[in-house]
Amino acid sequence: MVEYTDPLCPWAWGSEPVFRALRAALAGRVRWRRVYAILFDDEDDAPPDPAAETAWYARYVEEVGAHTLAPRPARLSRMPADSWPASLVAEAAVAQGEAVAERVLRRLRESVFVLGEPADTTGAALSAVRGVPGLDLRRLAADAASGPVLEQVRADRLEARRPVPEVLARWDGSPHPGAAKETDGGGHRYALPTLLVRTPAEYRVVPGWRPFEEYAAAVEALGPGLSKVSGRLSPADALERHRSLTDPERQVLAPGPWPPPSAVRLDTAGGPLWLHPDEARTHPATR
Repeated sequence: MVEYTDPLCPWAWGSEPVFRALRAALAGRVRWRRVYAILFDDEDDAPPDPAAETAWYARYVEEVGAHTLAPRPARLSRMPADSWPASLVAEAAVAQGEAVAERVLRRLRESVFVLGEPADTTGAALSAVRGVPGLDLRRLAADAASGPVLEQVRADRLEARRPVPEVLARWDGSPHPGAAKETDGGGHRYALPTLLVRTPAEYRVVPGWRPFEEYAAAVEALGPGLSKVSGRLSPADALERHRSLTDPERQVLAPGPWPPPSAVRLDTAGGPLWLHPDEARTHPATR
């Protein structure tokens, strides 16, 4: 499973309910690899009117949220300028284990779509993840600045700009259908998010914002029976495992009476975010 994504992408943020459900269903039976596509590139020209660009982007995030029902900030301080810092930090976190890496990436996403303060500098990215349980922040900072992590994210960026032919055509059936995006110089990159399901002999691609059933069908085509196991938990167990849940996520992952007694509610312009009490103690929204 290859997930083409970016920590600062609103469609990727809105796809988390389905992707979390799919990862839970497939846990221990597939390899899931994230490729950081660099949505906001440091080679891009600075906007001539940052305030106007921020206002436009805030409206865009609101429009995306109308489809995904994902939280969004009441105020966005600026349009994200650079995906490299968050992507380097997310990639560096992999060396500290899956649980830590998942929480680091989640905090980076929440920096934009909960706090309204994009983790688009190294300092902002490290501040956003400070306090993640089990995280060695000093090691993370050193690894994120290292040559091997930089080379991996450079390779990710390049891989995302070599899409499979199927995504070059028009895709319908979604507000974000996922056809590959043109890049400067006449090339293309995957729309974000895109999921590529691969075996040594075959692959299936599912681009854009899609329902769980489309991803499950792609998995079933290559590995019959793989996606049939439910990843659903009780509300309390789901909060214990994921530490941070949006309303769309808890409805998919944890059907049942909500919220658990210990849940800490954070309100956003796009609905609440629910935190485990241990997460709330170190989350940047509650510092």
